[in-house]
Amino acid sequence: MINFKLNKVSVALISSGLLAMSSSAIAQTEQNNNQKVEEKQVEVIQVTGIRGSLIKAQAIKMSSNSIVEVISAEDIGKLPDTSIAESLARLPGVTGERRNGRTSGLSVRGFNENYIGTSLNGRELLGMGDNRGVEFDLYPTEIISTLAVHKSSQADLLVQGVGGTVNLETVSPLSAAPAMAFNLQLEQNEKDSLNPDYDNQGHKLSFNFVDKFADDTLGVALVIASQETPRQEEFFSAWGYSPLSSIARTDEDIAGDTVASQGTDVIINGGQYYGRSAMLERDSIAAVIEYQPNDQLNITFDALYIDFEENDVRRGIIEGRSNNFSVTGVENGLVTSGFQDGFNAVIRNDSTQQKAELTAFGLNLDYEINDTWSATLDLSTSSVDKDIVGMEAYAGTGRAGSGAASARSFEMVSTGAIFSDHPTIAPVDLTNPDILTLAGPQSWGGGFNALASLPQFAGGSPSDAQDGFINRPKFEEELNSIRIDVEGLIEFSIFNSIKAGVNFSERTKQKTNQGAFLTAPTFPGDGPIPDVTGFTDLSFVGIKGVVAFDGPGLVNSGYYTETDAALVENTRLGDSYTISEDLLTFYTKLDIETEIGDILVSGNLGVQVVNADQEGSGYNTSSGADGLTRAIAVSDDASYIDVLPSFNLNFEIAENQFIRTAASKVISRPRIDTLRPNSAVSFQFNDVNILQTDPTQSAWSASSGSTQLKPLEANQYDISYENYFADNGYFAVSFFYKDLKNWHRNSPVTTDFSDFYIPGFHQTTDGQVPGTLSGQTTSAVDGFTGYARGYELQASVPLELVHENLEGFGVTMSATFIDGELSDDSPVPGLSEESYSLTAYYERNGFEIRLSGTKRDEFITETRGLSLSLIPRTDQGSEIWDMQMGYDFSESGIESLDGLRIILQAQNLTNEDSVQADGSGFLSAYSSFGANYMLGLNYKF
Repeated sequence: MINFKLNKVSVALISSGLLAMSSSAIAQTEQNNNQKVEEKQVEVIQVTGIRGSLIKAQAIKMSSNSIVEVISAEDIGKLPDTSIAESLARLPGVTGERRNGRTSGLSVRGFNENYIGTSLNGRELLGMGDNRGVEFDLYPTEIISTLAVHKSSQADLLVQGVGGTVNLETVSPLSAAPAMAFNLQLEQNEKDSLNPDYDNQGHKLSFNFVDKFADDTLGVALVIASQETPRQEEFFSAWGYSPLSSIARTDEDIAGDTVASQGTDVIINGGQYYGRSAMLERDSIAAVIEYQPNDQLNITFDALYIDFEENDVRRGIIEGRSNNFSVTGVENGLVTSGFQDGFNAVIRNDSTQQKAELTAFGLNLDYEINDTWSATLDLSTSSVDKDIVGMEAYAGTGRAGSGAASARSFEMVSTGAIFSDHPTIAPVDLTNPDILTLAGPQSWGGGFNALASLPQFAGGSPSDAQDGFINRPKFEEELNSIRIDVEGLIEFSIFNSIKAGVNFSERTKQKTNQGAFLTAPTFPGDGPIPDVTGFTDLSFVGIKGVVAFDGPGLVNSGYYTETDAALVENTRLGDSYTISEDLLTFYTKLDIETEIGDILVSGNLGVQVVNADQEGSGYNTSSGADGLTRAIAVSDDASYIDVLPSFNLNFEIAENQFIRTAASKVISRPRIDTLRPNSAVSFQFNDVNILQTDPTQSAWSASSGSTQLKPLEANQYDISYENYFADNGYFAVSFFYKDLKNWHRNSPVTTDFSDFYIPGFHQTTDGQVPGTLSGQTTSAVDGFTGYARGYELQASVPLELVHENLEGFGVTMSATFIDGELSDDSPVPGLSEESYSLTAYYERNGFEIRLSGTKRDEFITETRGLSLSLIPRTDQGSEIWDMQMGYDFSESGIESLDGLRIILQAQNLTNEDSVQADGSGFLSAYSSFGANYMLGLNYKF
């Protein structure tokens, strides 16, 4: 991994313990050169802060035998940003994705986190999401010493991905200087809380400890961190768009049109608009114990525990577009303004609670057999338990359309729709609880009809009985692994060392997709809303607001009657599965060191052989003649072998100037949810969809996975030029090409669902038959090919090189340009064609100021749809600016304040919006989160 030649800065940093995370690899390089660096012969360079972080990161990057990007902590427990995701998103070729207002997801060279290998201390790291991808913002920055993004692969890099590999390194307590630090951070969102029962303030507390004992043979590192982070969100979502020709309007409504329109012009089908308030709570403990009883043996034990919980409420309106509308504006094929009436708006008081616990333990024994050979044994186990409870509670002017309908004018703008009063019909005040009832204003309980005999539906129609819904998906995942490595010096042609090993891992992930319909005790009538807490402001879409009440409290108190959704919803068991995966990997890597004329050459040549056994079990589901779910247990398995060669070659063409080349075959394991053997046929009991004649918009759908899927595979090639012109200054130019040899797609196919149609059951609320018996079946398919290629430009420039009066000033910047597509002409998930990053900083005499910005253009992502399932969307990209200012009192000369640092941070300074579009380019979702401000105190002993 590390270049054959160490520069003076690298050696000094190693000896001071500041490059502890790379010290083992560098020690191997020193051994290869038969050089022993005595601590007394090396000047110890103590570097902290922004510039110290850049020097350390540059030393690791420069010494690498492959193409990597590195971030190093500025000091104990202090990465440059408030989350791992934000720090990584500033690297060239790496882009961040905001979710719920936080930078959480990442793409490396255009491939999102599902196609990135992620490891902690070299071991695969479990995510806390639905699939393999890691949600990087959930891992505390305090535990991290170094972050490395491996863009090219090599044989001993066992955690791989088509996009690359992100490795998180914790501190090595025997290599680090003893220290103890306390951190306190207060946080506040720019927006006032949009909901009366949530706050817009949070905090973070952490404690870091590193020390050595027993004559420096025993090292201990401990991190304890607790965090509460608020988020506010103004949200608009569209329910798709339909051509005017597909809508039956009355002559009276058409007469109200003030502009001419075409049948191909489309109009919004309705949507949802809400104010969201959230609080993320995370408690974590990380520990590293390192023991070196003699020069031959080093034993390291590390442990990580994260307890994560996020609660949010989303209060607002869901309303469809009725057929009673008139058009007053059309532009570029879109109805841009009009007015409508006749739809009973659904007041939503929804909430989501996500809970997850991660535990990870690792034991590493490194034994030096003799002066030239060593062996390593590594054992690890980790697990994640995650529960999501997504609750919907409905209110309105009366049950099942019995109350007053809403009437509004609308105007389409870049953020969605802005509403105003109807020209002739008075508005309904949805903030007034005196005119509202706790009951479903729409007859969305069509799936209940098969359960009419249940006592909770006595006296009324089951289709009118849905007053809410609750989703309860549960995930359990476990990963165990054992790895044995042997490495040593050889003298064979251009090869000077060899490393070989074997790794076995077993992984299991289970999803249980539970859910229930909610019915108020007043059914078949309705009643007042209990526990009203105020109202939620929706003025951002031109609506006064909606009443706020405690929906979760009502559910937890047993107020609602719950009916198991698995009785009639085929996607419950149809999306419940268990996936098991065993991987046996053998590898060999030969290190290269030679000269071609005056040019020093280093690198490695190697191969991995991966034997995979995967199994899946679940259910095939559909509706029987009685309308109840029929489930058939299914299972499947597959085995295959992948051979993955890799080659890295580096040329030092001049002092501190390198040309790096790399070629390798890399794989990403299939997404967990695509490996399920399940299939499920679904029917959406929504009148708008039921009456659609377009199969892509109809109420019919089906989904399936495949346990037979092989890994996603690519042959990749890299070349880069790197010029290190100062200890903390360099520039680099890189080109990469990824030839995608096997890719997966969830491919929709139009399907005839006639065999599943049940007359009298699959119908609208007023008994109309479906507009079509066709719909879309989406299934996971492999065999697609494609490519991704791009250029990366990056530089780190200390401005004192320009003029001595600029000492302390500096900039780091990067630009990435990528193009690529799959063989079906679809884009690569996560790929932005252009992305940029800029950080300008000043650090001197204790003062530090940093302004950072990232920008990316549109890309394909996922968002949660019905039943919290993941559906694809196009995010329009974003430009986000953050700022940090601080002062280190160690530079003040005030002895009593030595070790104290104060920091003020601001995130999303310009309140950048998040915008998503559907497949036709029309807006599907808009969010505004506001800026976040943080005041922090750090005290280091």
